[in-house]
Amino acid sequence: MVFLRALWLFPGQGNQFAGMLAHVTSELKEHVEQLLGLKLVDTAEGYHDSVQLQVSIALVQVDQINQLIAAENKPDLVAGHSLGAFAAAYAAGSIKQDDLFRVVKHRASLMQNAYPSGYGMGVVAGLTRRQLAPLVAQINSPASPVFLSNQNAANQTCISGKLTAIDQVLQLAKQSGAVIAQRLRVPVPSHSPLMQKVAEQLEQEIAQITIAKPHCRYLTNYSGRSVRQAKFVATDLINNLIYPVYFEDMINVARDYQPEVIVNFVPGTPFTTILHQTFGGLRQINLNQTSVADAIYLLNKWKKR
Repeated sequence: MVFLRALWLFPGQGNQFAGMLAHVTSELKEHVEQLLGLKLVDTAEGYHDSVQLQVSIALVQVDQINQLIAAENKPDLVAGHSLGAFAAAYAAGSIKQDDLFRVVKHRASLMQNAYPSGYGMGVVAGLTRRQLAPLVAQINSPASPVFLSNQNAANQTCISGKLTAIDQVLQLAKQSGAVIAQRLRVPVPSHSPLMQKVAEQLEQEIAQITIAKPHCRYLTNYSGRSVRQAKFVATDLINNLIYPVYFEDMINVARDYQPEVIVNFVPGTPFTTILHQTFGGLRQINLNQTSVADAIYLLNKWKKR
């Protein structure tokens, strides 16, 4: 069997939409609901709940992975952004399916209980991380915590913290020439020191399951580096809540391995700009716009060339 060198990318929260479970295999959906004792509602209102949201994103990604692998496709590299790291670890063979869903549900519950309201994330585009840093420092305080967070591109940085503090930073960013300065649809201050206790509790949960050696290269959130050892995958799954996601570094490392095709998993297409800047016209499949069946057809067609 001929395989394409493929990079599989898994987004996290922020681009979810009502109805995104419409094409999920019914048997898998029912299995997950029974496994977790959770009825998935797949509505905009339902996705205000972190548990519903995170389990649903993991479900649609796992379903797409299963279909691609069943059709004899596999990744050479996987990269998951935040929550997407769990699907990336599953695609790499590092975590079992049921363990993934149990951990994701527990993770979401911990996050929601830690910050039930008043906290979240924002994004600033048009300023570098160095330009944004003093604006964050100007607002950050024990009463109004806000921190630099994910680095998605050279001029796109996320911030995490208290919503009132985030809004103040966003206003300063606009005054400093930011092209985009807005809140994200993420209801907790992910990828910041505020999530330390959650990470500690998550570590206890992950210690009870087996994290296996990945069968392909796994790109870590916390450093952007490519790893092939189980312990580094486990570290990434545990700690990506307290460290920024260095997605720009992840993509630059992926480029060094010269993938022939990129598969972007649901939900959304949040990586469009940086992927174009990094890979130019490299062939891509966006499962947000293309059915898995059509994706399989294209991959098989490209394999024969």
